[in-house]
Amino acid sequence: MTENYQVLFEWIGYTGSVIIAISLMMSSIVKLRWLNLLGASIFSTYGFIIGAMPVAFLNLFITLINVVHLYGIYSQKDFLKILHIRTENKYLDFFMDYYQKDINTFFPGFYESFKNNLFAPDSFLCFLIIRNAAVAGVFIGKKISADELFVEIDFAIPEYRDLKTGRYIYKQNQRYFENLGITKLSADPKNKKHYSYLKKMGFTEKTTKDGKVILIKDIE
Repeated sequence: MTENYQVLFEWIGYTGSVIIAISLMMSSIVKLRWLNLLGASIFSTYGFIIGAMPVAFLNLFITLINVVHLYGIYSQKDFLKILHIRTENKYLDFFMDYYQKDINTFFPGFYESFKNNLFAPDSFLCFLIIRNAAVAGVFIGKKISADELFVEIDFAIPEYRDLKTGRYIYKQNQRYFENLGITKLSADPKNKKHYSYLKKMGFTEKTTKDGKVILIKDIE
């Protein structure tokens, strides 16, 4: 084995190790499984290359475990439901306090506005997203016209950030909005992750009269 190849193989091992380490820091189970799958497969390849069979077969086994779990995650049929609540709901207040830091990351300033009671029940639509009998997230929107709802917050807890909850709200359950007379949703994402998420949910860019770019989704 030449020195150049030896260095290359070492970097393959380092890469696999780093990816596995990063995967263990993921709060999302899906992201953890995908990154762990990638890291373990690379590290298994490294083991076979250098002839370290215990390393190779152990990580091959880990790779297969991740494949099985990911198959289970994507094939599982979750039960999802919208639970309409009022903005002064006590559980909602507890939920906001518990996830305050995370909420402020995706929706800067929202928590403070909520705690200052700036969300009047009559002009806001609020519901919890229930997934397999657990609260997966919260949605609050402000009705800014007879048929348009502005999305103030669409927050999923870390364990459920696999897009299933979002697809349920924006794609599978559009009739919920239609029954309320809402034909258009609008949003002003504050960071790239939320922007990317809304684009995946079918939102498109629109430039307002004052030059501001917002995201719009028509309810069909």
